[in-house]
Amino acid sequence: MSENVVHLHKHTNPPVEPTTGDAAPTVLTVVPDAPPVRPVPLWVRSGRAVKTAVTHERTRSAGRAVVRHGLYTFNGGRIAARRAWDGRTGSRYERMIRAAEAAGNLEAAEEWEERLQRFRAARHHRRMDLLHSPVDAAKGVAVGAGMSVGVLVALGVVLAISTGKAADVVTPLTATIDFIALLIRIVQIVWGPAVTIGPFLALLALWSVGRKQHAAPQWALPANVRSGEGEPITPSIVVKALRDLGVPALARAIKEMGDAGASMLGPITIAGCGVEVDVTLPSGVSTNEVQSKRRKLAENLTRHEHEVFITIPQAARTVRLWIADSGALDEPIGPSPLVTDETMTADYTKGKAPWGQDLRGDAAALSLYQRHLLITGLSNQGKTVALRSLALWLALDRSVEFLIGDLKGVGDWAMFDGLATTLIQGPTDEHVIQVTEMVEGAVDEMNRRIQAPPGTTFPALIVLVDEAQMAFMCPAKDEDKRPYGGSKANSRYFMAVRKIHNQGRAVNVLMWQGTQDPTNENLPKLVREGAHTRASLALGTESQARMALGDKAVDGGAAPNLLRPGLDRGTLVVASDGITIPAGQSSITVRTHYIDDDAATAITDRAKALRDGVTTLHAIERKEEHDPLADIAAVIGDATRVRTKDVLARLATRNPDAYGEWSFIDLKRVLDDAGAEPYKSDGVMVVSRDRVARALANRDTEGSASAE
Repeated sequence: MSENVVHLHKHTNPPVEPTTGDAAPTVLTVVPDAPPVRPVPLWVRSGRAVKTAVTHERTRSAGRAVVRHGLYTFNGGRIAARRAWDGRTGSRYERMIRAAEAAGNLEAAEEWEERLQRFRAARHHRRMDLLHSPVDAAKGVAVGAGMSVGVLVALGVVLAISTGKAADVVTPLTATIDFIALLIRIVQIVWGPAVTIGPFLALLALWSVGRKQHAAPQWALPANVRSGEGEPITPSIVVKALRDLGVPALARAIKEMGDAGASMLGPITIAGCGVEVDVTLPSGVSTNEVQSKRRKLAENLTRHEHEVFITIPQAARTVRLWIADSGALDEPIGPSPLVTDETMTADYTKGKAPWGQDLRGDAAALSLYQRHLLITGLSNQGKTVALRSLALWLALDRSVEFLIGDLKGVGDWAMFDGLATTLIQGPTDEHVIQVTEMVEGAVDEMNRRIQAPPGTTFPALIVLVDEAQMAFMCPAKDEDKRPYGGSKANSRYFMAVRKIHNQGRAVNVLMWQGTQDPTNENLPKLVREGAHTRASLALGTESQARMALGDKAVDGGAAPNLLRPGLDRGTLVVASDGITIPAGQSSITVRTHYIDDDAATAITDRAKALRDGVTTLHAIERKEEHDPLADIAAVIGDATRVRTKDVLARLATRNPDAYGEWSFIDLKRVLDDAGAEPYKSDGVMVVSRDRVARALANRDTEGSASAE
């Protein structure tokens, strides 16, 4: 038999039902009460409703509208009152005088003071006239009324004579009186409504003045006015942006100047895809106070930070603002002339490489003549393309020779195969060793050129290393335990670069380097400062910007660390005397042309056609080991003694690479070190076979003993 179970809550009376027949017994169990459902208080629901209403967008829009139109009227009244006060007093002139004095323009201050004196004199003359005006006005009214009555009576007499009726004498006078009565009646009818509507019309006029001036807080303005996106730059906007910059001394000075704060500004001129204006700061405000607030200034001008550049011109206490049109810097620039002009050639000595455009939209061209080059930036910002575009232009000068080391090794420089004398590509330590030996070979060539007769001219030799940080950070060492990387005096790559920096430009041996993320570890200070042209793409910090461009450029406004990684790819800041920089500035921002691999290949094909053919080496051919003392013994042969002149000639024939450049000094140094010094015989210097043989025997014996 099944049971019916009924659960009852405490304090609940169980139902009593009779059981009949075979009905299953009902088992009653008591369970605790569930928590009662309490009704939500009315005040809570009201609060929620109020909160929802307050946060609703329509409610907020309505609230902004009420505040906006109310302040339009109130501030419109303030503006109208101030205009009236300015018109009745000399306050406008006094503000202009203070502004001129603050700007240090004493001539303008004197001119405004003269205008103020003339205004006061004219006002005094008007006030003196007012003293006599009541009497003069009464006399005028009496005379005018008498003359008017006389004229009307005379007109009535003429009319009476014409009509023959004597009553027409007063007809003109009666008509005039009736007309005046009509005017009075009209005024009586209109006066009541005018008195009622007049205040509303006055408020409407004040509201119109406030609305035109946007005399309300930014948060209360309509969305299209509040955003200000693309708003033209005017003097009042610039002054307001400077006033709200958060520099107390600047804000106080502008407040004292009043509306004349625009006197701080020079002419606002169109400069490329933006405008440029010089701001003469008032006394007590330094230029770095404005420079350090670039983001806030940009936002006050309704621009993004990257659309405002602040530089320091030559004039004292002056900052130069370049303000881009909204969104203009995100638009790409046109293709490179190297791509569009297939007839273009290059001139290393007198020409300039077309690199891109400056922020004003003018062509930015760089002179490469006798200038070492360094380009830095974060990875994947366009460093290789910017460096390669310069090499592509210079390749169109058939006299220029290239030694290229690409330590990235992904084919960015592959199109120079058949154009460069040496092209080493790869990221390993072995590739770094090869590149180091390539640079050391350029040092040898530099020394050979330096020793040439004075006046000898040499074609340009460009030693180009991309991803140079790989070379500076290489841990490999040679057989003499000298490191290839590092920045110590025994570092092979570092010392080779330093030697070229020190003397290379005089004989047209130039060092070009591209490196990532400059630090003291991957770009030593002496190497950074050895470059004549220093350029940087986007960087992470100001300290890196100083390493890339130097303190002078950064203090003058250069800020590659404020470029946007990824978005400003290909935009770099250049510090060099090889590019036209506006007077007073220490750097210039350039948006470089993008030349892709296919276009680069087409340009190098044109460059190869200018040459007779270049065999590119992909590895450094290491010279065979030679023993100078043994070679000297070999060229002497069986002769007792041989003139030093003949020994040098025979050595050069035996091994031109090793001894082709030898002089008597080189020969004497080897023989002196071995103890087989040359001597005079019959008035000429000779080398003794026996002395050389004895030196060889002694050396071999010493070598065996030391080995044991």
